[in-house]
Amino acid sequence: MKLLIIDDESIIAETVENRMRKEGFTTFTADSAEEGMRLFRRVKPDLIILDIMLPQRSGYEFCRAIRQDSSIPIIFISAKSDETDRVKGLELGADDYVVKPFNLSELAARVKAVLRRSTGEPMREPIERGNLKIDPRSHEVHLDGKLLDLSPKEFALLYFLAKHQGQVFSRETILDRVWGQDAYVSGRTVDVHVRWLRSRIEPNAHTPERILTVRGVGYKFVS
Repeated sequence: MKLLIIDDESIIAETVENRMRKEGFTTFTADSAEEGMRLFRRVKPDLIILDIMLPQRSGYEFCRAIRQDSSIPIIFISAKSDETDRVKGLELGADDYVVKPFNLSELAARVKAVLRRSTGEPMREPIERGNLKIDPRSHEVHLDGKLLDLSPKEFALLYFLAKHQGQVFSRETILDRVWGQDAYVSGRTVDVHVRWLRSRIEPNAHTPERILTVRGVGYKFVS
């Protein structure tokens, strides 16, 4: 599988590249968002390892541009360790966030976990919940006949909750079932994705009627 590594710190880029090659990946490196975009379009990688602090155009901006027409897995690597930075990265559509300095073995494990779990919960039959139609065959969600633009994880989370309508799931269970047991993400990731989904499928995201919070337990879907 092909990895695209975008980092303007040459030592870090080379170190990550060497380790990923030892793990069996084909790697490509770029030191700017512009070069990264050219490589992305040319080599069509399976995953992007993306630094945030890039010259001229930040990793955040690059991620936002990619997410306009691609669901490719993205892992941020950054010296920014604040929770607000992590949440911003996830809100832009990243699949994971790794803080520098990091352990190369852990990074390799995270890459494999994201790739292995990118499909999330097994999905087969279409589901209809009122005016909401979820079709895993076409990977599309329609609300009142209008196509919604969801990321792969948003889709997987919505399908899982809707499939088990009325059942309450803890954040830990949702992480296990949607992200996978070995996914390196926290319960806050579930909260962020639930917030995204509510903004797309609820008449009023502040007073949700479909994805409900069960205080002290987790979330459930009701139609």
